[in-house]
Amino acid sequence: MRKLLLIIAVLLVAAMSLAFVYGAKGWYDAQQSAEPLKARAQALIGSDRGANSLTPERLAVLLKVQDPGFYAHSGVDLTTPGAGLTTLTQSLSKRLVFEEFKPGIQKIRQSGYAIGLDSVLTKEEQIALFLDTVGMGNSRDGWVTGFHRASQTFFNADPNDITIEQFYALVAVLIAPSRLKLNAPDQVLQERVQRIERLAENNCQPNVFDDVWLEGCA
Repeated sequence: MRKLLLIIAVLLVAAMSLAFVYGAKGWYDAQQSAEPLKARAQALIGSDRGANSLTPERLAVLLKVQDPGFYAHSGVDLTTPGAGLTTLTQSLSKRLVFEEFKPGIQKIRQSGYAIGLDSVLTKEEQIALFLDTVGMGNSRDGWVTGFHRASQTFFNADPNDITIEQFYALVAVLIAPSRLKLNAPDQVLQERVQRIERLAENNCQPNVFDDVWLEGCA
């Protein structure tokens, strides 16, 4: 029995060591990517495609839904109600690092990259890159990438110039753009929009850490 326990302990230590190395590799990769990513983000900000392209009120709604602890965390958030397992920074990291992300072991590298990313990019730069790269679903002309592109594609105006209900719809699909469709809105999308509206008006709050579907606002 002692020998078995020793073997298990060794395997656990080895697994933890490998996980640490894999996460550290993500952190290192983010450090190496800092210069081009910062330049790309600053170009977006300069062309009014960053956090400054949204009114403070609309940006607050987006963050309240997508990453309520964004300005307080360092890339990863495991405590804030409604944060879930993927922060805005981790979501961005997934698109920057992986051609095809698969939940599981890759989450370790994603998280390491996110921590590294948060250490080299400002919050505003992260928002700019997030808005530019996020998937927004299909249109009649194909898949739409980018928050501003989606606003133009589906509502023919920039995010600040559409109605607040349309803005809530843009924010709503971020969680599952293949399932919640702006070009074919259904009851599921409408329900999420209503939940976001209640959240934005401070009439409710997420129940727990992983309440990303806002059951607390149902």
